[in-house]
Amino acid sequence: MQTVAPTASALLPRQVWALLALYALASLIHFVHNAESIALYPNMPSWLTREKVYLAWLAFTGVGLVALAFAAAGWRVAAALCLAAYGALEFVGLGHYTLAPHSGHTIAMNLSIWFEAVAGGLLAVSSVRLLARAVDRAKDGPGA
Repeated sequence: MQTVAPTASALLPRQVWALLALYALASLIHFVHNAESIALYPNMPSWLTREKVYLAWLAFTGVGLVALAFAAAGWRVAAALCLAAYGALEFVGLGHYTLAPHSGHTIAMNLSIWFEAVAGGLLAVSSVRLLARAVDRAKDGPGA
């Protein structure tokens, strides 16, 4: 008997895929900008280096990759939880404003921070909705 791999839309709804891609792009843009311009970001701690910014991005992205692995395994609740966590990680980027006000950042800094924040927030909200549906299906039993 031959098994057929599930399609992308069977793993996650299209809008979640779109928001996941948008947030991954926004996160990459923000982290690359942050890493490459670390000396220009106001009041950044001296221990935070370019390399550590990239390592943080890899750790954040790992959460998203774990979510995809859970989705591929059919673990919808775990996938939705990880996707919501991945999207919520965007709040870390807003921490820039605890170090300096909006006016202390360049336009590019503010745009990259807010692009990541909005995209991550949208992914988190969409993932919570996906989680609610996954929990409802799990309550209904297998095959629901």
